[in-house]
Amino acid sequence: MLKAGVLGAGHLGKIHLRLLNQSDKYELVGFYDPDKENAAKITEEFGYTYFDTIEALIAAVDVVDIVTPTLSHYECAVKAIENKKHIFIEKPISNTIEEAESLIKLSEEYGVKGQVGHVERFNPAFTSVKDKINTPMFIEAHRLAEFNPRGTDVPVVLDLMIHDIDAILSVVNSKVKHVSASGVSVISHSPDIANARLVFENGCVANLTASRISLKNMRKSRFFQRDAYIAVDFLEKKVEVVKMKDAPEVPGDFDMILQNAEGERKQIYFENPDIEANNAILDELETFADAIENNTTPIVSLQQGTEALRVAKEIIKAFDNN
Repeated sequence: MLKAGVLGAGHLGKIHLRLLNQSDKYELVGFYDPDKENAAKITEEFGYTYFDTIEALIAAVDVVDIVTPTLSHYECAVKAIENKKHIFIEKPISNTIEEAESLIKLSEEYGVKGQVGHVERFNPAFTSVKDKINTPMFIEAHRLAEFNPRGTDVPVVLDLMIHDIDAILSVVNSKVKHVSASGVSVISHSPDIANARLVFENGCVANLTASRISLKNMRKSRFFQRDAYIAVDFLEKKVEVVKMKDAPEVPGDFDMILQNAEGERKQIYFENPDIEANNAILDELETFADAIENNTTPIVSLQQGTEALRVAKEIIKAFDNN
């Protein structure tokens, strides 16, 4: 069982504390948070052990779970890695590409593993169809949220859209060739709503929209590929899989048949993948434990977290070019 400690006990940090405490793969050693008043409340309510310094916590654990504000990710991660501790680090991996690349090099130098908290990779709706999404050529993603002051210190691209960026990069086996985007600040000092168009080297195009000033929540993505349409509702945890195959010579009474201008006939049919209920945050934490124990590559590696950040930064940069 791996000894784990949490840096940062805000809203998400408290969730991580609870899940690590109930996990069979970790022993929760304790946590550090600079807000001593908040830390005292958590200790009193839940009985978690509080460490006075980051250094003291790092020294007592095998795995450091970094759930601090993005600006402090790099500093916390470096301290952990240089003490040869594995790191789980919430998205985005860091504040800059240079920091992220530095963390990759340091982790390799010190022989530790790192995983980035892109939790939608563990969403049961997405995992149920991920293997069916092959060579998508057009993708649409909408991630809309009601306003919440938490997270508005960064552009909506880093707050929300980066979830879809990472999911898309995980299924498109090609590099991003061109990025165009627009963003608008409505209530925050950084963009609250944004639209981006990614063009990949293999010809795939992805349109992404993210908003944190919507009247309703929505997290949907649609993937179009040869002979298939796959829709994923990350919020409702539902999927829709529509496929086509060559039509039989003698269709059944209820078969859905399409015929194109060239006379080719296709049969439409539906698949209903099994979606198993899970706790996506617990899954990402426990699969990281498995990667450490089995010496395998984490499902969302530091390299993948860096690529998601790189594309996000390109989108933000494209705002200034409009």
